[in-house]
Amino acid sequence: MRVLLDECVPRKLRSELVGHDVKTVAEMGWSGTRNGALLSLAAGAFDVLLTVDQSIPHQQNFQGLDLALVIVRAPSSDINDLRPKMPDVLRVLDTIRPGQVVHVGA
Repeated sequence: MRVLLDECVPRKLRSELVGHDVKTVAEMGWSGTRNGALLSLAAGAFDVLLTVDQSIPHQQNFQGLDLALVIVRAPSSDINDLRPKMPDVLRVLDTIRPGQVVHVGA
């Protein structure tokens, strides 16, 4: 699975997503790109956008995009809060389909 880590997700989480091709927004040269434009760019190159931004599904239209969204719910975007959620993210990545929005965590 080709996974894009949103800017708000620590890049060190890449090592937790074993078996997947993971890139960051910065690596792609898309830093500072607004969500709508980012989704369009990501849909052409990735299967999933992994974020902690809870507002994306309410602000953006996913219909017609060949991209899924995984939103991790945690107390903060600190790696120590997100790392424990990664086993659940890995399970989601096994079954998620384009256009789906899946929330992981409390």
